[in-house]
Amino acid sequence: MTTLGGRDTQPETLLGAVPAPRTGSTVAVVIPCHNEEQAIGSVIRDFRQALPEAEIYVYDNQSTDGTREHASRAGAVVRKEPRLGKGNVVRRMFADVDADVYVMVDGDGTYHAPTARRMVDLLIDDDLDMVIGRREPVADGDRAYRRGHSTGNAVFARVFRLLYGSDFTDAFSGYRVMSRRFVKSFPGTSSGFEIETELSAHAATILALCAEVPAPYRSRNENSDSKLRTYRDGTRILRVSLQLFKELRPLQFFGILFVLLTAAAVGIGAPVVTEYVHSGLVLRFPTAILAAAIQTVAFICLTCGLVLQSVGRARQEVRRLAYLQIESPSGCRRRP
Repeated sequence: MTTLGGRDTQPETLLGAVPAPRTGSTVAVVIPCHNEEQAIGSVIRDFRQALPEAEIYVYDNQSTDGTREHASRAGAVVRKEPRLGKGNVVRRMFADVDADVYVMVDGDGTYHAPTARRMVDLLIDDDLDMVIGRREPVADGDRAYRRGHSTGNAVFARVFRLLYGSDFTDAFSGYRVMSRRFVKSFPGTSSGFEIETELSAHAATILALCAEVPAPYRSRNENSDSKLRTYRDGTRILRVSLQLFKELRPLQFFGILFVLLTAAAVGIGAPVVTEYVHSGLVLRFPTAILAAAIQTVAFICLTCGLVLQSVGRARQEVRRLAYLQIESPSGCRRRP
């Protein structure tokens, strides 16, 4: 993955004039929404100004306020997803909407719409598969993140890089521009906010070309409540990250278990072996049996890892082939 701009880039530098739009590729702005009547109208207007060639879709997820009415009056195509959860909405959007370039953004008004122009142009010009808007809090500083979110994002980003070997610095950003072939090859299964984890893991699995662009990030409207729950959703994200790691990197996952169990078996069984070497007797049979059982389980884990690694490699090849069969947005743009 490549990154546009350094870590020291100031978000204010993104607030300049909006470049002229490219032509030839169809662009869809897809917005998952749940009770966002306070912000959705301005979000639609901002993205229509930033991407005048784009079709804007708002997917309402069981809103009980005026989200649908506000989105319709602002000129968006409004559709419904009855199953509650952002992951369910994202899967539905990806299945229903047909475009060369997809701009996914939350409907809470926290993301900087003009940055989308640069993200779309970067994706098309460099023939990338995903461009992530790396959140850079502006104006109100840390208040853009609720308490615990900033620390949680940093911790999870490190965990993600450790597990998947990716260099994403904001793997959980909800602001993304994606190619058609990336979206249509994405086998999402999550139902909630862990969907961003799946998107980033999918990119790492199929060796997709990605980039990050710093994007100003501001706090929500005072009358708008965040749907993300720090501890509940943080636990779910961690669980899904480990589950995906087991499925996508089985040898490493079970290899870690093998090492831990072997260390436990050695720690428990070492005194028995030492005693046997000096006296020729095994005086603590329960301890010896326990150590042998733990070591047996360790070898079973290693065997599972080796078998599942072969299965996982075949699945990875299938995903990669499915991804390669779909034309990139730049390829669509170059067609006569």
